[in-house]
Amino acid sequence: MAKKINSFLKNLLLVKLFTRELKKERRKIFLTIAGIAWGTLTIILLLSFGQGLTTQMLRGQRGLGHNIVILYGGQTSIEYKGLPQGRRIRLLEADCDLLKNSIPEIDQIAGEYDAWGITYKYGETVVNERVRGISSIGYEDMRSQFPQPGGRFINENDLELRRRVIFMGCDLKKKLMGDVDAVGKIVFLNNIPFTVIGIMQKKMQMGMYGGPDADAAVMPASTFRGIFSDIYVDRIIYQVNDIDKSEYVNQQVRRVLARKYRYHPDDNNALNYWDVIKNSRQTKKAFTGITIFLGVIGAMTLIIASIGVANIMYVTVKKRTKEIGIKRAIGAKKSLIKIQFIIEALLIDLSGGFIGGAIAYTLIRLVQNIPQDSADFGKNMALQILSNPEFSWTIAISTCTILGLVGLLSGFFPARKAAAIDPIKALHYE
Repeated sequence: MAKKINSFLKNLLLVKLFTRELKKERRKIFLTIAGIAWGTLTIILLLSFGQGLTTQMLRGQRGLGHNIVILYGGQTSIEYKGLPQGRRIRLLEADCDLLKNSIPEIDQIAGEYDAWGITYKYGETVVNERVRGISSIGYEDMRSQFPQPGGRFINENDLELRRRVIFMGCDLKKKLMGDVDAVGKIVFLNNIPFTVIGIMQKKMQMGMYGGPDADAAVMPASTFRGIFSDIYVDRIIYQVNDIDKSEYVNQQVRRVLARKYRYHPDDNNALNYWDVIKNSRQTKKAFTGITIFLGVIGAMTLIIASIGVANIMYVTVKKRTKEIGIKRAIGAKKSLIKIQFIIEALLIDLSGGFIGGAIAYTLIRLVQNIPQDSADFGKNMALQILSNPEFSWTIAISTCTILGLVGLLSGFFPARKAAAIDPIKALHYE
């Protein structure tokens, strides 16, 4: 029993000495904790904003379409079988069926017509915008144009019966009809009545041609042709069922249409492609590189702060040489001396890490809670891209693990040096 009491008293004395030393070195310890906190804050914020930026950029690109290629007719640049170069290749709606039947890797396909400067009228409000005619209901998924609750997209009956119906972009509807429930209302396009069947959900769209989808309306291609007497599609949009085969599908499209329009299969100017799949891959690679770069910067900041911990511990060992001698003289074991310095280093590291992580989490939550439904926010692409940092527990846990290892190493070597000091020499150390 007496041994246990003596052991308890020794440990209590060591705790008091440890607490007293922390108070004496509080300025250095505070600065070190601040450095660790700053490093942790930096690495979490950099990686969180980097990941959020990547996600938002890919989301913005997906606003243009999902796994799609946009095909335009071009102009031949090679003479072929007696036909001169410079011939214009104009695509037809029938080419969609030809490509779909010839290339099994094409999942969905649609032709798209454009008309500009269309007068939209509802009540006394008049707006001039464009309208598109689409030839397939698959267009909805390919171009990410999904209806708000209560509405619908164009269907097969609309296409077959040449119905005068339109699916409106959300911004066009706002400008023309305000806050009115638009579904079922009659809108005049160039004085021709159309029934509104749906309003597009808001979406983030970075890639676009002719302007954002939110500012346009869509009608059945059959109706479009009857009104505007246009037989040539402005573009063909197709979606591949395997993104790894997109390049192969593009080559097959060129080959199939080369046979129909009689141009050289190697004539790269006869058709023009906007390969959204390829662009998305390049964007993802680029932002992965940026994220790694940001992580390296944050890690270097953290390492520099951790070096400060190691330096403080070495200085502490030197200043506390006499104290170490007293502890050894009253019976403290070498292992206890080691543990004390290791715990001090871990406490400094983990305290700084916790503070930095808590501040980072708070800042990220504040940014995420910025209202995103205002008109200014919706028009500001930079705000949309930077408004969704993604706090990652994986990053936070990894940072804490690194801090723990650094703290362990920062404390171990000074602790080993401290434990190796001869008690007699330490007591006479000045």
